[in-house]
Amino acid sequence: MKAEKAKIIIGYTFISLVWGSTWLAIRLGLDSLSPLISAGLRFFIASILIFVVIKMRNAPLQKDRTSIKLYFFMGFLSFVIPFGLVYWAEQFIPSGLTSVLFGVFPFSVFLFSLILLENEETDKYKLISVVLGFIGILIIFYDGFQVDIKNHILGLVAVIVSALFQGLVAVVIKRWGGHLNSFSMNGPPLLIAGISMIFLAFLFEDSSKWIFDENAIFSILYLAVFGTVLAFSTYFWLLKRINAVILSLSSFITPIIAVLLGWLILNENLSQQVLLGTLFVLLGILFGNFNALKKSYLLKRK
Repeated sequence: MKAEKAKIIIGYTFISLVWGSTWLAIRLGLDSLSPLISAGLRFFIASILIFVVIKMRNAPLQKDRTSIKLYFFMGFLSFVIPFGLVYWAEQFIPSGLTSVLFGVFPFSVFLFSLILLENEETDKYKLISVVLGFIGILIIFYDGFQVDIKNHILGLVAVIVSALFQGLVAVVIKRWGGHLNSFSMNGPPLLIAGISMIFLAFLFEDSSKWIFDENAIFSILYLAVFGTVLAFSTYFWLLKRINAVILSLSSFITPIIAVLLGWLILNENLSQQVLLGTLFVLLGILFGNFNALKKSYLLKRK
């Protein structure tokens, strides 16, 4: 039991750290490549890597009707549409603001959990945790909200819609995808997404403007290996083991990671505003785990 908890904590920390850096990596790649080809190559390479791992580990690849439906559902609603929207939006709005807008994700997970997950615990503490976390992110990035809403409204809406789709997928997988292992849960959907987005890129984007320089190659490989293969495999492994709302709170931690990395590596200012916002996020996570902590305390007293 202790070993399992340790793995959960390590996994949660890992996806928070990695996804805290992916917004910047996406923005970096878009300086050289257009959205669809950048995302498509990322997912295609990631799918190949996952199939290699499946082969090496002799992991089962489920081929029943439910699994195939989930593969296509995830391929389009977890990757093609949401990431297509995010990549497109980051051409117009800052990566930091994108990560803040994605804070809608825990709200969508909470809402869809109420509708689709009968046995999932979605009490008032979970709702309070989501609200506190979102307030914390707003506090941290308040000064950076200078954005031309009139001209960038479509980009803002695109990120919010992406977060809603991701929330729906997380809850659907929580309910119907428990039989899938963490690798097969990603391999086929990523392959579907990669091929679809590369095809759409050649159809709708100007390939003459694609520049495969160091930034583009680094962005694609980093996002494929760390931001997709390792992070999503870990995410879906965690989704089978902890509450979906609690897991979704990691999207509040990722912007904080981005700020802390800027402070540690680039000597950027770590203001009282950032510390106050971080406190709200941590309080949100505490409230999200309130019932579990209370049960643990009562058991120890017995």
